[in-house]
Amino acid sequence: MNDINVDLLIIGAGPAGLTAAQYGARAGLNVLVVEQLAPGGQVLSIDVLENYPGNVEQLDAQGSVTSGPRTGYDFSQDLHRQAESFGASFLSGAVGSLKKEGVYFFAGLEDGKIIKAPAVIAATGAVHSYLNIPGEKEFFGRGVSYCATCDGPFFKNKKIFVIGGGDAACDEARYLSRLTDKVVLVHRRDRFRAQKAIADRVLDNPHIEVRFNTILKEIKGTAPDDKNPLSAGKVGALVLEHVPDSKVYEEAADAVFILAGMVPQSALVSGSGLGAKLDGNSYIITDQKMATAEPGLFAAGDVRSGSFRQVVVAAGEGATAAHNAAEYIDKLGGDS
Repeated sequence: MNDINVDLLIIGAGPAGLTAAQYGARAGLNVLVVEQLAPGGQVLSIDVLENYPGNVEQLDAQGSVTSGPRTGYDFSQDLHRQAESFGASFLSGAVGSLKKEGVYFFAGLEDGKIIKAPAVIAATGAVHSYLNIPGEKEFFGRGVSYCATCDGPFFKNKKIFVIGGGDAACDEARYLSRLTDKVVLVHRRDRFRAQKAIADRVLDNPHIEVRFNTILKEIKGTAPDDKNPLSAGKVGALVLEHVPDSKVYEEAADAVFILAGMVPQSALVSGSGLGAKLDGNSYIITDQKMATAEPGLFAAGDVRSGSFRQVVVAAGEGATAAHNAAEYIDKLGGDS
């Protein structure tokens, strides 16, 4: 068996994982972070990271703005470079299995590599929920999107719908309102789930129309032209329902951005046979030290039960998890 031996394995490189990497490396641990996509996680889709402490406009001596708050992408790059500067290593890949033998965890990568570590931090985050309605899969990438900052510029001056009522939906609607004056935000409840300050900005935005008590039932559009291989279908209309009176109607649309909740990426833990527990929504349960019920296994960030899903909280949980993982490893050494 060709193992990669490390002190601390961190699965996931969002804000929680990247911060944990910093703190683990600064504690003198041999830290390896495995991420299957790009470092940053959900933060990569944030246009302006306006509510992270200290991330504000920079002023010169005369009080003139020299630069604005960092984007989510810039912030992620900074965290990545900082973790590397402290000595953390990064590996691109996907962890397909996680098991424990004695005091060691063994993480199997999809390319066949095995990583051996006495402590693991699951910082696998969460992904966007799918509505599973007609047309959603068919028109993905052709007017259906889950990331406004990724695809919004393709729909400048077009009619855009946003589905959802949380922080992400409100943030994305505000971003899109800078690209067009025809944004419609649809939410199935009678009020937003978003933080009040974020929700108020949406309600006060003249370029955003808010429709509460409304659900998206179907996405319609033009079909690909079989005679023209370069032709692709695209979104053309949405079927909506106003729930209180059951009124169903169809409305023209150029794009729809679906931001209707998150699904925790906890399958690796839940299907591993380890002692970690999940709550009713499949988030990983931990104590205040970010420790799960399985000794040596910690969780931080959006995958953790009860976490306030904000970048600053994910970073704090990552730091806490790394600190307590280091103490756990020290205790293992003392007991051996």
